[in-house]
Amino acid sequence: MSGVIIGTFFAAALIGMPLAFALGFSALVALTHGNVDFNMLPQRMMHAVNAFPLMAIPLFMLAGQLMIRGGIAERLIQLANAFVGRVAGGLAQVAILAGAGMATVSGASVADASALASLLVRELGKIYGIGFAAAIVAAAGNLAAIIPPSNAMIVYAYMAGSSVSVAGLFLAGVVPGLLLTAGMMAIASIMAKRRGYPLTGEPISRAGIARELRRSWLVLLMPVVVLGGIIGGAFTATEGAAIAVLYALLAGLFITRQLRLRDIPQCVVDAAITTAIVGALIAFASTVTFLFTVDLLPARLSEGIRAFTSDPLVFNLLVAGILFIAGMFLESNAAYVMLVPLLHPIAMAYGLDPLHFGFLFVFNLVLGMLTPPVGVVLFVVCGVAGISIGQIMRHLWPFIAFGFGLLILCMLWPPLATGLPHVLGY
Repeated sequence: MSGVIIGTFFAAALIGMPLAFALGFSALVALTHGNVDFNMLPQRMMHAVNAFPLMAIPLFMLAGQLMIRGGIAERLIQLANAFVGRVAGGLAQVAILAGAGMATVSGASVADASALASLLVRELGKIYGIGFAAAIVAAAGNLAAIIPPSNAMIVYAYMAGSSVSVAGLFLAGVVPGLLLTAGMMAIASIMAKRRGYPLTGEPISRAGIARELRRSWLVLLMPVVVLGGIIGGAFTATEGAAIAVLYALLAGLFITRQLRLRDIPQCVVDAAITTAIVGALIAFASTVTFLFTVDLLPARLSEGIRAFTSDPLVFNLLVAGILFIAGMFLESNAAYVMLVPLLHPIAMAYGLDPLHFGFLFVFNLVLGMLTPPVGVVLFVVCGVAGISIGQIMRHLWPFIAFGFGLLILCMLWPPLATGLPHVLGY
């Protein structure tokens, strides 16, 4: 049955069928082939999405929409500009730093990439060319899935069960997320110098930084309240997401004063559309995962891998290769739902730290959002910029290569990811 599912899924995907429908179609074919009760299909789908932790995803998405409509993203860009100053690749570095700031609120790479592309890609394109501008925006937007709060980490923790906490995964992403941000800013500066791009921005001044901090300190307090409460145990990730929505709403109405009451329905609709796509992927992928379990694929896969190697590092490298390939063809949420139940128990059998393995899993698939042919962040940015994937990839590959280098470093030296959560008791 497993072979039927995999073959049908890839055949459906290759002929252009949308990913959620490809998953559903492959599950339907497998049900027919395996003589499994069709009543199991809606039951498994409902069970997969009827979960309190998953409510954090639409709430964080709504917070991100309110943040964009309320002008909070523009405030973060202005603050980043004050800190970067007049340096090589200055505006590119501002975009990356602004992406990191937005990541602390929204948790959704697609939403952040769309917002940054709409706000910055044309301005960046005037200075650096549209290809490099789009690459910068894609790399910056993708930070949202690593820097907490991350919707990807919420999905992973839900699929992995009680052995992984959302707060622990959030903490695991802090140091690598900061390193990824700093590394991408350095790459942007080096590329700007080598290509002779003109300097942008004003020289750094204490007065300018102080002015922007006075304008933005209440906005900056938002991720401190939300993430601090989640990590400190004051509330769950779902409750924190609800607080983020309320904070973004109040900030847009009364601090930046750019959000209007008439904008709120559209924010809700936009968040609902994105959530529906994610929910459909989770629902259909859960039926495929259930059929894999019925077919004893997890047990057979575990036996095969353990027969191949007993070294945890080799296993991690093997999983990295699997996820690299999966990330090129699967939407990340579908990959979490299909692969976490298969690979997480095997990692536990190897005695791996569940937080470490979970972070590596998420980081790998996050990088997959930037790799063709199915890189959703690429599609969003290319659509806004009006360019082809080939045009953006010529400029994006150094950022992807750095990301995979950091992934290998985190794999070889686990404290880089797990040190902070372990110190805080996770």
